[in-house]
Amino acid sequence: MESSHLLAHIQRLQALAQAGLTYAADPHDRERYEELRAISVQMLTELTDEPIAKIIRVFASETGYATPKVDVRAVVLDNHHNVLLVRESLDQGRWTLPGGWADIGLTPFENAAKEVAEETGLLVTPFRLLAVFDKRKHAHPPQPWYVYKAFIQCEVVGGALLQNTLETEGARWFRQDQLPSRDLSEDRITAFQLETVVRLAADPRAAVLCD
Repeated sequence: MESSHLLAHIQRLQALAQAGLTYAADPHDRERYEELRAISVQMLTELTDEPIAKIIRVFASETGYATPKVDVRAVVLDNHHNVLLVRESLDQGRWTLPGGWADIGLTPFENAAKEVAEETGLLVTPFRLLAVFDKRKHAHPPQPWYVYKAFIQCEVVGGALLQNTLETEGARWFRQDQLPSRDLSEDRITAFQLETVVRLAADPRAAVLCD
């Protein structure tokens, strides 16, 4: 079985176990759901070679009904339709769109603006949802979480471009025909996604894409 298909089964197994632990009242049922969760952790450890303590912390420690995590990415074009990319410090300086996990208490647009400010120093106004992708359906490396990726177009309204922040180690504008498709942080953005959302951003009449 391909690793992507196996990961999908592991994620589903974990989600079922978490839901069961949330709603089951019978102690015997809870014991079975705990066993299911332990099996999913062991399977993911074998698939990813990550330490089991880390797997438990990031994959099998949540409570409540399991839902997808949300990654928000900002698509910022200048007046010449060049796109803003940043170098991700946690991925050896590979390029990605500004963004990250959505914070509770902020709207998707507010999250996009916050991420751009923190990672580039620029102040932006988000104004348009371009796409929502299911990470499972794209060529990302395996990851424990089930993730939806929201791409939001933003317009620069102030600030100054920074080359180093707490999360990034470079930023620059790229022409659409010079996108760094071979040096991307593929956990965060694929070449297909980048090319697609830049194309959508350049066309004000384009419809929102959703997997």
